[in-house]
This record gives sequence, C-alpha cells and structure tokens, in this order.
Amino acid sequence: MAAYGLYSHIQSNRRRSIALLAGLFFLVYVLVYAGALVAEGLSVDADIDTLLRLAWIDLVKAAPFATIGTVLWVVIAYYFHQNMIDAITGGREVARKDEPRLYNILENLCISRGIAVPKLKVMDSEALNAFATGMNAGQYSITVTSGLLSRLSDAEIESVLGHELTHIRNGDVRMMVIAVIIAGVVSFFVELIFRLWFYNGISFRGSRSDDRRGGGAGLAILIAVALLAVAYLLSFVIRLALSRSREFLADAGSVELTKNPDAMISALRKIEGRGELPGATSAVMEMCIDNPREGFGELFDTHPSVDRRVAALIKFAGGHDPGPLALPPASDGNDQRDEPAPAGPWSAAGDGDAPGAPPAGPRSDPAAEPSPGQSSGSVSGSFSGPWGPHRGN
Repeated sequence: MAAYGLYSHIQSNRRRSIALLAGLFFLVYVLVYAGALVAEGLSVDADIDTLLRLAWIDLVKAAPFATIGTVLWVVIAYYFHQNMIDAITGGREVARKDEPRLYNILENLCISRGIAVPKLKVMDSEALNAFATGMNAGQYSITVTSGLLSRLSDAEIESVLGHELTHIRNGDVRMMVIAVIIAGVVSFFVELIFRLWFYNGISFRGSRSDDRRGGGAGLAILIAVALLAVAYLLSFVIRLALSRSREFLADAGSVELTKNPDAMISALRKIEGRGELPGATSAVMEMCIDNPREGFGELFDTHPSVDRRVAALIKFAGGHDPGPLALPPASDGNDQRDEPAPAGPWSAAGDGDAPGAPPAGPRSDPAAEPSPGQSSGSVSGSFSGPWGPHRGN
C-alpha cells in the first residue's frame, strides 16, 4: 500500500489534473457540436452529410464563446468553490481558541511532516464525517462535523485528520475539485441543450421550422443524443475513477503519519453508515472520508466499502478489526476521550491516585518515610516507590 506523500502518486495526480482540464474543454466542444447537430436537424431538411457539415460550421463559430464560458466557469470554481461548499454544508472556520482540542491535533500532525496547517472548519451535524477542499496551499481546508468531534477519541480524530491531510498532500483534493467542475459544466450544457430542444426548438440559426424537418434529421438527432449521453457518462466515470483508489492511499497515509492502524480502523467502524450529510450534494459527499450513498452493487459507489478498507489496513498495516462499533455517549467536544495512560514514574497518576495527582514516589507519603538513620527496608507497612508499591518488613 502506498505511503503518505508518495512522489509517484503526486506526480501522477498532477499529470492527470492537466489531462482532465484538457478533457474538459474537449467535452464542452463535443456538447456544442451535439447541440448544433440537433439544431440543424430541427431547422434544415437535408441529408446527414450536409447536416454534419453545417453543425461543424456552427461549432467553429461557437467555439470562442464556449471557450470563454468554460474558462470563466473554471475561474469561478477555482476561487469560489469553498464558499459554495460552505453555503451548502454550513461549515464555519474555527481557530485554536474556538476548538483547541481539534486544532492542536491538526497542528501536531502538520508539524511532524513540515506541512502548512490548512484552515480548519466545523459544520453542525450529528453525522460523522470529514472532508478536505482547496486547489492550492492558500485554499486548503479540512471540515469536520460536530458529531465526529463528540463521538470519536483523540486518537481516532487524529487518524481522520491524517487521512484528509494525505488527500491534500497527494493532490487528491485538487483532482476532485476539477472532476466536480467537469461534471458541473457537462451537466449544465446537457440540460441547456435538452431544454432548448424540447421546450423551445431553437436552432443556432434562430429559426423554428418543425415543418421543414426530413431527410437526415432523424439520424442527426440520434447522433447528437448519443454524443450527449457519452459526454455525460464520461464525466460521471471520471468522478468514480478518482474516488475509489485514493481512499486506500489516504488510509495508508494516515497510518504512516500516526503510527496507529487500530485508531484508523476504529474511526472507520464508527463512521461507517453514519456519514450522511443532510442537504449535501453528491459532489460534496464524494469528497468525504465515507460516502454512505450506495450505487448498484457497489458498481457506482464512489468509495470502497469500509470492510474492504479495513481489510487492506489489516493486511498491510497490521491493524485489528473490532467489527461494527456502537457509538459512545456524546461529549462536549473538549474533554479527552482517550484511555488513561498506565501508571508509572512519569504518568499523571500513581497507583490508586486520582487522575491529575502528582506521580507517586518514595517521598509521596510522609507517613511512610523512614526516620533518620533508619533504612527503608526496616519500615513496617507499604510505601510507593518509583516502580510501584513495595512492602516493608
């Protein structure tokens, strides 16, 4: 399984980002050509060769406008996609003073790898989920739900944040934003063309001529519909292809960061089936650590199942699967939910002491101290030493 910051994976994501942007413009031109073909088929009574040639001429004329429109769409998405996501999810940015527990965990992870600390956001929801967004270092942010904060331990939250940091470091976040842009552009053009076709019958020549249809019009419209369907399907397949493998890599990256595969596994088990964000679009859910929205027998699922992810962690990281977990009672988000450390000479509590008491040692109980000139072995009763309780003679 790939490790956090795998160079080849990052380089591959960068190359695919460039290819996807180029593919975006190609799909837009395909959609424009399909729209022109529909319009000519509805407007001109001609054979199929003539209609294809006229549609090509329309494409050449419309290409500059399509290019400008696509560039504007990309620019708007680049700078304002986070605002759009926050408007949908209700995420709010928090600082250390707002969420000291969460912020400290994230900061420690970033310091351990020399990574700039991304913006931290919290959305009010009982769902258990988290996602990362952003196109560059100045935009990167991690959003977690309040439900996740109240139900997961510190170690589990650390694993979730490590998972999202891996997405950022490996370039997965940028890839997903580009994929969402492609899907948005394609969906917009497909809907626009079908609206013009079914409701208005408007052609690129600006005429309405239902009575002049004939010849190759039927075949031209079938070709146009096929092009629209292929473009829409390709945009959907791109989103599916980007989502699945990246989750395995992010899980592995989190374990490499935290050195705690069991915490990653238990976090996944608690999140499993509890991550649905009310009101969130499918594009937002595809960015989350878990997407409970299922397709047809996992064929259209955007994430591998939790069982498969856990199995991979057990196989490659040596974790242990506790099976499905019940949620613990919700906390206020500031208390420590980790198990107390075992007692020892440097622990927070001695054997039998209350949490937070000074560590037990040979001087911790004045009544048990030997008197001057008397060895510790002659003291009756028991006293605590630096390695646990001892009993005198």
